[in-house]
Amino acid sequence: MPHAKPDSLPDFAEITPSAQIQVAAHGWRAKCLQRLVRLDLPVPETVALPAGAVRAIAAGHQVDVAAILGHFGPEALISVRPSPSNPDWGGPATILNIGMNAARHGELAAIHGQQAADALYLRFVRSYATHVARLDPDMFEPGSGPTESLRDALRSYELEMDEPFPQDPARQLSEVLRSMARAWEGTTARLLRQAKGAPEDAALGLVVQEMAQGIARGISGSGVIQFVDPVTGHPQVTGRYLGQSQGRDALTRTEAIYLTRDPRGPSLEDIAPEIFAELVRHGAACRRKLREEMQIEFTVEDGRLAVLDAIKVQRAARAAVKIAVALAEDGIITRQEAVLRVEPRALTEMLHPQVDPRGPRDAFVKGIAASPGAATGRIVFSSAAAQASAARGEPCILVRRETAPEDIRGMHSAVGVLTERGGMTSHAAVIGRGLGLPCIVGASDLKLDTKEKKLIAPGGRVFVEGDIITVDGTTGEALVGAADMLPPGLDETFRTLLGWADAFRDIGIRANADTPADAATARQFEAQGIGLCRTEHMFFEDDRLVVMREMIFADTAKDRAAALARLLPMQREDFIQLFEIMAGLPVCIRLFDPPLHEFLPHSREGLRELAEALDRPLSEVTRRAEALAEFNPMLGMRGVRLGIVLPEIYDMQAQAIFEATVEVARRGSAVVPEIMIPLVSAKREVELVKSRIDALAAKVRTSAGTDFAYRLGVMVETPRAALRAGEIAQHASFLSFGTNDLTQMTYGLSRDDAGRFMNTYVQQGVFPEDPFHILDVDGVGELLLIGAERGRRTRGDLTLSICGEHGGNPESIAFCRKAGFDYVSCSPYRVPLARLAAAHLALRDPESRIAI
Repeated sequence: MPHAKPDSLPDFAEITPSAQIQVAAHGWRAKCLQRLVRLDLPVPETVALPAGAVRAIAAGHQVDVAAILGHFGPEALISVRPSPSNPDWGGPATILNIGMNAARHGELAAIHGQQAADALYLRFVRSYATHVARLDPDMFEPGSGPTESLRDALRSYELEMDEPFPQDPARQLSEVLRSMARAWEGTTARLLRQAKGAPEDAALGLVVQEMAQGIARGISGSGVIQFVDPVTGHPQVTGRYLGQSQGRDALTRTEAIYLTRDPRGPSLEDIAPEIFAELVRHGAACRRKLREEMQIEFTVEDGRLAVLDAIKVQRAARAAVKIAVALAEDGIITRQEAVLRVEPRALTEMLHPQVDPRGPRDAFVKGIAASPGAATGRIVFSSAAAQASAARGEPCILVRRETAPEDIRGMHSAVGVLTERGGMTSHAAVIGRGLGLPCIVGASDLKLDTKEKKLIAPGGRVFVEGDIITVDGTTGEALVGAADMLPPGLDETFRTLLGWADAFRDIGIRANADTPADAATARQFEAQGIGLCRTEHMFFEDDRLVVMREMIFADTAKDRAAALARLLPMQREDFIQLFEIMAGLPVCIRLFDPPLHEFLPHSREGLRELAEALDRPLSEVTRRAEALAEFNPMLGMRGVRLGIVLPEIYDMQAQAIFEATVEVARRGSAVVPEIMIPLVSAKREVELVKSRIDALAAKVRTSAGTDFAYRLGVMVETPRAALRAGEIAQHASFLSFGTNDLTQMTYGLSRDDAGRFMNTYVQQGVFPEDPFHILDVDGVGELLLIGAERGRRTRGDLTLSICGEHGGNPESIAFCRKAGFDYVSCSPYRVPLARLAAAHLALRDPESRIAI
């Protein structure tokens, strides 16, 4: 029953099977203990203080500590533990052995021996002095033995506090409760828990429990036990037991013993098989009834087992998936609940090799974790060196100040990337995520000397080309040497969970895939097609780059067409491979987009080599390169503008797409290609391109003697295209919103330069988040809604999607789902995250899915 004095707060409630214990009022620990009591586990007497009482204590109100102590009896020692609503929010340190004083110390010495009594009293004095009296912990370092250490600790307390150590259990308990309540309300504690997602007004309950003494005669001690491996999730008894100990000492002391029989040393199963068997039974009951894998904290006092606490096993992402699927397959939870128990962003850890958290780590710098996964290799400082390293079969880490488009081949050759500059939307970060390449950017504490081919880390450590390092793109740390690694977790359990997720989600998930390798990855992760194939990435290969440069320097349309004719069979083969890999799934191909100057070298040495290759004077090559340079290339001669001014480029690409379609159909696999026009801002642009593509389709149909279908659409990247979507949709089967460029043009800022001030803007509340990382639903989102509504008003069957970097974010998927979009498209390595996030949204908010 709840206890309260007349005219006082409701101080506490005894935890019994029928008590009104609520998570919101008493916290997760109190509720968990009640569930353990209901399972008939041997839980010591426990009472719970509700959050209201704890807040009142922090404000200076008194609690009826005499009644609390009276509940346990005059001889009992007690502990106080924090009980917030969510275990992830932490809380003040647990205080054990409250009620210990000189008189009780003497009684315990007579019962359990002087050494045991000294150890109990010393533990309490240290804990009280540091956590309640806030004294320096160094003053209470252990001496030569428990008796001497206890005497020194009591003397130090009295010298610092100008009074003897408190002997009254009521005063001890009152001060402990007040200290813990005020610690929770402190600024530091509040900021820490808010960083973990706690609301500003998060409350704290407290649990007061009778001590089970692990320091006593007979078999006595404490330990923790769990029944799954926290990294892999495989069934396995793990934990430790330590004789003559309390709390969680077994996890930190080297003399702790194993739980199960082990050839390396003694175990609890050896010395107390009945107690071990009882723990196994309790673990099975917790799993079955609490519907979770639990870690049990226990104490043994003279051969009697007490269960003090049980918490959810802390787990890595692969363990979370394994546990959720196993619980569902055993009928303990539903498939829906299994899907909801795995955080979508956690899946990224499973797609790549990871640094084993159980191994040693020697980090020499920390940057921004831009692309997850880990890789070990030798340092190289240029793309050319990366390609040479790959040719020798040596894994390498590409270290650059920042990457640029010409580094694409080096990034393809490297196993990881580390840059001194950049943010989450920098070139290295975006390409790294697209390639599934572990990447750290913005490691600004590094000093890079590319001329001397060395980098200097904080603290003065120097690394030279050829040194082995490990890039951990999941944490943002670069490590010295080769770290212990875990392989990707793409096992049957992973596929099972995502298969269940697919059954619940109600929006399509496609992948951005620029190469056959990307397409194969997309298929591996069961994307429902390709939502964006950026064809320009195909032209950076050495043999194609030469032809592209010949085309750029051609003097007439005829010469350009002749150069492009050499690229036609290469493009056709690219598309054949994509279509065959996707096996009938839709493939959306974006026509050529970037400005031509991106395909030219930027250094004088590079221009000289180009002049030799083209057999033209250096002055002419330099002049042409300068003529192609633009003040603002992002808003210049690119996208559909190139397709209209130099139509031969789009003609070649359309012909390659259609000839690939015919060839794949001849091989027995039907495909309906989707052709997307980039950077459109006017209806007339679509009309001009569409007329040429339709003519080319007719030409290929005639020459091949067969028919085929295709869909033509528009990539909406300019605000004007969104506003004029109604008239643009007259000539488009689909609109795909390219939110990368649309965000740049809506805000009027470059994502490559925004990192210089973005942190300041977010910190000062100008933007709630980096709009290149999290979709701006108020501004850019309104343009999406306007474009979608106006487009669908013109054409009811118009397909709507987004295909920018935002496509894989759960927040963006939620927006697109509510707006009635048909699918989102993201990098291949974000497809699993997107599939799971879409399922979460459908299960949690099934009514929000609408059709425009």
